[in-house]
Amino acid sequence: MKISVVIPVYNEQGNITPLVDQVYEALKPSKYDFETILINDGSKDKTVEEIKQQKGKNVVLIDLRKNFGQCPALKAGIDYATGDIIATLDGDLQNDPADLIKMMEVMEETGCDVVTGIRAKRKDGMLLRKIPSKIANALVRKVSDTPIIDNGCAIKVFKSEVAKDIPLYGEMHRFIAILAINEGARVEQIPVNHRARVAGESKYGLSRTFKVVSDLILMRFTNKYAQKPMHFLGPIGAGSFTIGVILMFYLLIVKLMGQDIWGRPLIFAAIIFLFGGFQLIMSGITLDLLMRTNHESQEKKIYKVRKREAI
Repeated sequence: MKISVVIPVYNEQGNITPLVDQVYEALKPSKYDFETILINDGSKDKTVEEIKQQKGKNVVLIDLRKNFGQCPALKAGIDYATGDIIATLDGDLQNDPADLIKMMEVMEETGCDVVTGIRAKRKDGMLLRKIPSKIANALVRKVSDTPIIDNGCAIKVFKSEVAKDIPLYGEMHRFIAILAINEGARVEQIPVNHRARVAGESKYGLSRTFKVVSDLILMRFTNKYAQKPMHFLGPIGAGSFTIGVILMFYLLIVKLMGQDIWGRPLIFAAIIFLFGGFQLIMSGITLDLLMRTNHESQEKKIYKVRKREAI
């Protein structure tokens, strides 16, 4: 069995050599073949030069043309991985590669598809990192209706077919375990070691909060309504259209009673509800047709089969 360790890096000069050494030392004595895939996401320091110095350590360099972001870099590494198992790590040395063996053991014992880490004794600041992280994880669990405790923990182990089937866009790499669950994967969670950053600068902060919230909303919508957008837009549109009809009927009665209705705010509200509801219904129909066309043209399945077995 072969493990592909996928690590996106951006301006991680000084971290590359110890990171590669630690992965090599963790996996070389094991029963697994392995490769360490480093995806350079447009680094402006000497990250690439340091990667090219890692001779004889089973390292593969994927050099992206510019800085696309962590999610596209991670997706590139997953796409180019050749292992039966795909592991992910951050490039800042805060994850401990030695945990990979323990995670592999859990995967083999439980037969699960994904093992994700829970950072024990985090070596981050309390006010700007730990507290916001706890709040964000609680919100994500509530919105996504999944049990993932630590979405921000980058060290994860996937069966290759599961990892390659996960749709990654925007900042969705943060929710990769949730996306795996949405694809039907079985996920286990275990405590892992967490270390302080020793070189380079953190790429994370409160500035990404709005991006995360936006992607969380998108993920929730995609998970629940991607195959049936009419079920989301239809009721809203029908409700809006009904309100518009009721208001128009009321205004008609008022008009028949001899009162002037022109210029009343209510008539404009009725028109907005009527046309807004109609637009939402038509948008739902259009999206439904586009979804069906997309699946049929690409021969995509609306289901995921774990395995086929003759009994």
